Amino acid sequence: MGVKQLFELTGKVALITGGSRGLGLQMAEALGEMGAKVAITARKADELKEAEAHLRKKGIEVLTVTNDLSKFDRIPAMVDAVLAKFGTLDILVNNAGATWGAPAEDYPDEAWNKVMDLNINAMFFLSREVGKRCFIPKKAGKIINIASVAGLSGSPQGMYTVAYNTSKGAAVNFTRTLASEWGRYNINVNAICPGFFPSKMSQGSDGHGGVPRFRGLAPRHRAVHRRRWRRLHLEIRRRFPCPTSAPCASTRMRKTRTSPACC
Repeated sequence: MGVKQLFELTGKVALITGGSRGLGLQMAEALGEMGAKVAITARKADELKEAEAHLRKKGIEVLTVTNDLSKFDRIPAMVDAVLAKFGTLDILVNNAGATWGAPAEDYPDEAWNKVMDLNINAMFFLSREVGKRCFIPKKAGKIINIASVAGLSGSPQGMYTVAYNTSKGAAVNFTRTLASEWGRYNINVNAICPGFFPSKMSQGSDGHGGVPRFRGLAPRHRAVHRRRWRRLHLEIRRRFPCPTSAPCASTRMRKTRTSPACC
């Protein structure tokens, strides 16, 4: 079997949350280039429209669904829209996330709840919905959770992201637990733990030195380019066939980080 065949996804359907920009859009592009039909969701219709045009120019069949994942009661309708268009789902990428910076002693209640609702609660509720309706009945499915190296250690000095780090730590162990529980259904559950890289969300760290600071902490003094995450995403989709491989996946991605900061 050739390398291209190892990554072949023709006929598969992938749902990517937070797919209008950043890592989500890059992963949608990578999956689409390998032949998958993709559905992307985000809160902002204008960003989704731009992402749709970008993907269609590359010949990728795409559905956009405007949805706020923190409104949990709307998750079933979002899945309905994807199934109405494509008839099934084979791959779920839980990528949508948020952060908020404040010292722990002054952290607002609403900030904590916002980060937890999107980064971990929505991840569970959507995985449960897709698993119950699509993956478990056909005894097949792939779930990729976007966690962070921030979920594997504490924050660097001057980074006040207690909710983000906590939520990403929860995402790592959620991945391990769900992989163990759903392995009997032939469902693979893995996590990718990116390090720091330039993105719209990471711009919030500019007051703490931003990208230049974290490049300086990296061994090779550079941040990860988005093309590398596209390759890593496809690689984890291919290389971890064991349904209980999540801890290995999380550890492997940690070893490839370029800095000790959060994504």
